[in-house]
Amino acid sequence: MLSTASRVKFVGVLGEPSLLAKEDGAAHTLRQLGASVRTLDLWGEPHDLFDTPSSEARCIVIDAGARPDVGALVLRRVRTEPAFMNVGAILVVAHEQVGRVEADAGFDDFVLSPLLPAELYARIRAVEWRRSEFTNEERIKLGAIFIDRPARSVTHAGVVVSLTAREFDLLVYLADHRGKVVSRNELLSRVWGTAYEGGERTIDIHVRRLRAKFGNELALETFRGAGYRLSAPR
Repeated sequence: MLSTASRVKFVGVLGEPSLLAKEDGAAHTLRQLGASVRTLDLWGEPHDLFDTPSSEARCIVIDAGARPDVGALVLRRVRTEPAFMNVGAILVVAHEQVGRVEADAGFDDFVLSPLLPAELYARIRAVEWRRSEFTNEERIKLGAIFIDRPARSVTHAGVVVSLTAREFDLLVYLADHRGKVVSRNELLSRVWGTAYEGGERTIDIHVRRLRAKFGNELALETFRGAGYRLSAPR
């Protein structure tokens, strides 16, 4: 057993009954690692995976065996459950079928069977990290965007993003006020300072630059006549 495996909790595994019962299958492997696992037949109801999905679901593993196309169909059905829309998903697929895994299938990652326990564990942890979000005095994580306050650095999916001082300060201020509509006047006062004599248009320009650099990953909404809001944590 991996010493840190107990940190991987409440993993839902979907698969055909024969795959769920296999001693080298995903469900059995994760239980050996110390994870809390709940299983469901491929065509079962997704909400049956967890009693309280929103608080327990950490990752969904779909063991499709030799049928990755079926795995993609099942994932789309799972995603119709609101509680699972933002939960990471991993596909387990037979190694001879890896060429049939479509890039747009919706999975965060895939792993080949027969499974290597350490690899499955590592991939689940990586998916959890990529989808996690938090804010503290030193760091902010917005999905794939990671902000290091003391270092004044930002990475997106592990790649360093070059920001000007104003862009960095604007991003941090919006992140610290997630879920709240922040007016342009407030942004000018708090980010640019009361001594700044420019107009509100500079806010719009900097917002456009941030959107260009982070794309859809930055859930930044415009409220006409009111300001901007960075969506609340998922």
